Amino acid sequence: MKFKPDWFLLGMGIVMLVAWAFPGPGAAGGWMQPELLTKGGVALIFFLHGVALSFAALRAGALNWPLHALVQGSTFLLFPLIGLALGATLAGRVAPDLNLGLFYLCALPSTVASSVAMTAAARGNVAGAVFNATLSSLLGVVLTPLWVAFAMKTSGQAQPLGPVILDLVRWLVLPLVVGQLLRPWLGAWALRNKSRIGLADRATILMLVYTSFCDSFQQGVWSGHGVGQLLLIAGVCVALFAVVMVLTAGAARVLGFSRADRLAAMFCGSKKTLASGVPMAKLIFGAHPGMGLILLPIMIYHTLQLVIGGILAQRWGAQDEGAEHE
Repeated sequence: MKFKPDWFLLGMGIVMLVAWAFPGPGAAGGWMQPELLTKGGVALIFFLHGVALSFAALRAGALNWPLHALVQGSTFLLFPLIGLALGATLAGRVAPDLNLGLFYLCALPSTVASSVAMTAAARGNVAGAVFNATLSSLLGVVLTPLWVAFAMKTSGQAQPLGPVILDLVRWLVLPLVVGQLLRPWLGAWALRNKSRIGLADRATILMLVYTSFCDSFQQGVWSGHGVGQLLLIAGVCVALFAVVMVLTAGAARVLGFSRADRLAAMFCGSKKTLASGVPMAKLIFGAHPGMGLILLPIMIYHTLQLVIGGILAQRWGAQDEGAEHE
């Protein structure tokens, strides 16, 4: 399996350019009605996630608690603590919304599809990867907004948490539960139409990215933020990915993990989800004028983790295959 940049990565760049050229339709009050479109899109994404989510697939890896503790600890403790340290270090050097976006990246859950696919390509513990990627997505519904609320409070940007949680439950958790309840009837259909569901999921995310950047461009939040700041954030994302991979690998070795478990821990513990991150941001930050800046770090990190993670997965998988034939 090879990990090549696909149309989705190109699509993110295109929708940003379209938002820059034509921000009116997707900005607040535009004819696309982004206030309603956003919540409908979020509900659709998580309904489809619910239909596709198979708890039966988790049983094989459910009892490996040391692996689960390491992955979830990396995702929801190590990453946010690094994010807080980065926020303090970069304060005054990058725009506040970029800084907030960097912490938001650190507070997000892991990915599902790419974590499992890369673990499989590297010949790691796929069952453990499936369990942890899915568990991370569920925990993130609660832990991500709590971490963001804490970070915003410490930086003097506190906002009421109650309405945010209510929105998350209404537009994210409820559609997820409904999708799961309908799985006995729709599960086979979802399996047959997996590629089409993936297409609808990604297209909806691109729509949310477009509306996010429309507001940012229309309100001029990009003025004064040069290429230097963007390159700095890109460099930070590369360093963040490398540091977490190294720390997770070191912890797995200290804990005596097998090679298969170590690979699952590294790939699941270092990933951050764009698929859930964009819709969650629309609910957590609402009509924040700097939404484009807030989303930029996760968009950069998403691309990096696919490219670097894909290369590593192929390399480690080939090494293991070669060792088996010696």
